[in-house]
Amino acid sequence: MSENTPAVRRALIVVDVQPTFCEGGELGVEGGNAVAQRIADHARDHRDAYDLVVTTQDWHVDPGEHWSPEPDFVDTWPPHGIAGSPNAELHPALAGLAPDAGVKKGEYQAAYSGFEGVDVGGRPLADLLRDAGIEAVDVVGIAESHCVRATALDAHALGLATRVLTDLTVPVTPELGAAAREELAAAGVALEPSTAVGR
Repeated sequence: MSENTPAVRRALIVVDVQPTFCEGGELGVEGGNAVAQRIADHARDHRDAYDLVVTTQDWHVDPGEHWSPEPDFVDTWPPHGIAGSPNAELHPALAGLAPDAGVKKGEYQAAYSGFEGVDVGGRPLADLLRDAGIEAVDVVGIAESHCVRATALDAHALGLATRVLTDLTVPVTPELGAAAREELAAAGVALEPSTAVGR
């Protein structure tokens, strides 16, 4: 990049890194706690690579059929991301993250994508990114096969240069993770390790 080329304005989107999705949580994913710490370390070490850091949280009040006493783990799930509960807060590993913005999603619906969420002022994620002049996003978080996948696909559909940092996410199962990566790659989302940041 020449000194006359303006730098691309990039955001880090941290998707649903909450205890509810980590070991011991209501819908825990194996490796969740470890990936939460890796994301915290990455954000600390590469904060200057990002013009905006945004978190998303599942924040369910009454999401209807998304919750079920007999979940099929495809369309229905045990109660999780319960609004106001400790497990719905950001993971303790992110205590020092100091995000520029945060959105909560799914009060009364399923809401897999972070782009279905709004901040405390009611602004959708897409507006937050646009208002900050963001052109590219790195998507990380839990789970790769579900909310990370949906968020990255929506970012790409909005015309943002989108990449998923593959070592900073974890799928519900290896098989679902492989399927998600195949879908993302086919859509044009870049799949790169976090070591690519800053290069």
